[in-house]
Amino acid sequence: MALRKLPIGIQDFPSMREDGYLYVDKTALVYKLVSEGRIYFLSRPRRFGKSLLLSTLGAYFDGRKELFTGLAIEKLESDWLEYPVLRLDLNAEKYESVGALQSILNRHLEAWESKFPGGHAGRSMAERFIGVIERAYIQTGRRVVVLVDEYDKPLLGVLENPELLKEYKNTLKAFYGVLKSADAWLKFAFITGVTKFGQVSVFSDLNQPTDLSIDRDSAALCGITEQELLANFAPELEALAVQQKMNPSDCLDKVRSMYNGYKFHQDGPGVYNPFSTLNLLRAKEFKDFWFQTGTPTFLVELLKKTDTDLREIDGVEMGASDFADYKADLDLPLPVIYQSGYLTIKSYDPEVSMYTLGFPNEEVRNGFLNFTMPFYTGIPKGRGGFHIGKFSQELRAGNVEAFLTRMIPFFEAFPYDLNAKTERHYQVVFYLIFSLLGQHIRSEVKSAKGRADAVVWTPDHIFVFEFKLNGTAEEALAQIDAKGYCVPYQADGRTVVKVGVEFDKATRNIGRWLLG
Repeated sequence: MALRKLPIGIQDFPSMREDGYLYVDKTALVYKLVSEGRIYFLSRPRRFGKSLLLSTLGAYFDGRKELFTGLAIEKLESDWLEYPVLRLDLNAEKYESVGALQSILNRHLEAWESKFPGGHAGRSMAERFIGVIERAYIQTGRRVVVLVDEYDKPLLGVLENPELLKEYKNTLKAFYGVLKSADAWLKFAFITGVTKFGQVSVFSDLNQPTDLSIDRDSAALCGITEQELLANFAPELEALAVQQKMNPSDCLDKVRSMYNGYKFHQDGPGVYNPFSTLNLLRAKEFKDFWFQTGTPTFLVELLKKTDTDLREIDGVEMGASDFADYKADLDLPLPVIYQSGYLTIKSYDPEVSMYTLGFPNEEVRNGFLNFTMPFYTGIPKGRGGFHIGKFSQELRAGNVEAFLTRMIPFFEAFPYDLNAKTERHYQVVFYLIFSLLGQHIRSEVKSAKGRADAVVWTPDHIFVFEFKLNGTAEEALAQIDAKGYCVPYQADGRTVVKVGVEFDKATRNIGRWLLG
């Protein structure tokens, strides 16, 4: 089979089409947008195709009909008019000072002013922006298109710097507010970002844009649906199955569990992460591709600052009113985590207007927990026995002694006094270790009343763990027997091993353990 060109990292629609890369046709949705509305906002996680969407819109409004040959929009559009297009990309800058934001805005304004001359120096950036829009309309005789990519990149970079965050908000509020004053000269505007900073701040001077972030009809605007995956990448999926020595059905099931599962409306389709999926089809092996591109540490800092219990992240509930009015907030980390792509909609209960959120797939789940572990244990990644694979190897070999001994460094930095807060911290570390074991062998941590703290399945054994922070190993074993934790596994055929573990208050660490 001849190799086909997968558009990994390609964000420019003209280049994708001219250079023969595979393109998942979203142009029917694009045409629907430009036909039905004027000002839109879309929030999606990083690496989800927002820049490519804006580039597609730009090519459409540039009137470049030849780029759309064979696509759905070719049969829908008949005029192919050229409009003046102003593109603002805030993604490629490190925002560490007031001057950084001013500099990138000024560079864009100078480019636009060169194309549509006649402005006056010395005015504010907002005044220059509206001047460009007016002149573009007058000089071309057509209304103006404004495309803003990653509008919130400056804000996300300074969430923990209140003074600079305020400065950036004020600057962007005035800048984006121009779109309201320039309404008569605007044909279309599309703003993308990861988060939404609320109508009371950045967008308060702008006419309410149509928010597509949790819109059913736009749920597949970015990302790859399963139908699109099967229709566009059948040869690559076949090659993946061959390389992995799996039958096609089992291979597709694993692709689903690893990279599918994002839902941006409770009734909309699930979508695959496009960056991870394309990298999977190129490399023909399963990896955490999305996390390798970098995860912002401020997310973990938000979790720690707000004392969020990691055990409650997967399956957390959020009221519909809070969800619909989400905005980045240092005191409310869950909306930011959702918007950033680490949680997604799992279900919605209309009777109580409540969303349930959870990890979209195994890539995100494993990546998030792996990334979080060093922040909760103090053990740097890659050092001190952090590799979760070692834990798996020891349990596969039936070596509980080595497994529990390896856990000891994870608790050495804990505070001296064992109180309710530190007790929960112990439990979170247990949760992280046993959850991450699921990458290699089946492992579950307690999720309902009447279950052991953790259960691990290996080819030869089933280990049933009970931990006592204020009790003895003997009491832990007795609880396993008294509550029948092993009963569900007696007919399995594998050897069931009971493990009772106690903590030593003097050392603030794992002390004794007993097997039964």
